[in-house]
Amino acid sequence: MDTFRTKLVRQEEIAEGTKAFYFEKPQGFEFRAGQYVDVTLIDPPETDAAGTTRSFTPASAPHEEQVMVATRMRDSAFKRVLDKLEPGDEVALEGPMGSFTLHQNASKPAVFLSGGIGITPFLSMSRRAAHEKLAHPIYLFYSNYRPEDSAFLESLSALEKANPHFRLIATMTDMGRSTTKWSGETGFIDAAMLRRHIERLDGPIFYIAGPPGMVVAMQKMLGEASVDPDDVRTEEFAGY
Repeated sequence: MDTFRTKLVRQEEIAEGTKAFYFEKPQGFEFRAGQYVDVTLIDPPETDAAGTTRSFTPASAPHEEQVMVATRMRDSAFKRVLDKLEPGDEVALEGPMGSFTLHQNASKPAVFLSGGIGITPFLSMSRRAAHEKLAHPIYLFYSNYRPEDSAFLESLSALEKANPHFRLIATMTDMGRSTTKWSGETGFIDAAMLRRHIERLDGPIFYIAGPPGMVVAMQKMLGEASVDPDDVRTEEFAGY
C-alpha cells in the first residue's frame, strides 16, 4: 500500500459542525469512488490515545484535481489539529483501500442509504457517474436532523439536474429544531419511503453508509422488506 505526502489547499464549513478539507492530489495517487484513505498528521502539537491517523472516504471523485475529505468537527486532539491546519501544511495519505464501490451492471439500479457524514462515498460515486455518463439508475436517500446539518445538499441537488439517471431523496428527522423551510421528505428512512420512490425493492443493489446504529437499522429494515442480503453492501462511519 502506497503512502503519499500532500498539502492542504483549503478548508471550508459545509454544514453546521462539519468541514471539508481539500488536499493536493499526489502524483501517482489513484482511487475508485467509494474507497477510503488513511490521513496521518505529521508532528502534531497534541495527540491522544486514539493516535494521529483517521480513515476518511474522499467525497471528491477520482477525476477531480484535489482530494477532498469531510468530517464532523468533534472535540478530539486529531480534529483540533486538523482544524488548525493552514494551506501548505502537510499530512500523510495512505491508500486507497476498500471495495465499497459502484457495481458494474448498469441494468441494476443502485440505492444509496446515507446518514450524516456517510454521504461522502455516495457523493464521490454520484460525481463519478455524472462525469462518466454512467447509465446506472441511482437513488440516493439522505437522512439528516435538519437542513442546517446536511452537508453537500446543494451539490447533490445540482447533480440531480445534471444526471437524468440520478434521484436525490433527502429527508429530515428533527425539523422542530430547524429555522429553515423544508418541503421534502421528513422522518427516518423506512420501507414505505423507499417504495414511494422506487418501483420495486427486489433487483437494486443497496449501499448503506452512516453511523453504526443507522447501518444496523437499515440492514434490519431491508431484511424485513425481503431484500436479498447478497444485494446489500455496508460501510460504517464511526463518530471519532
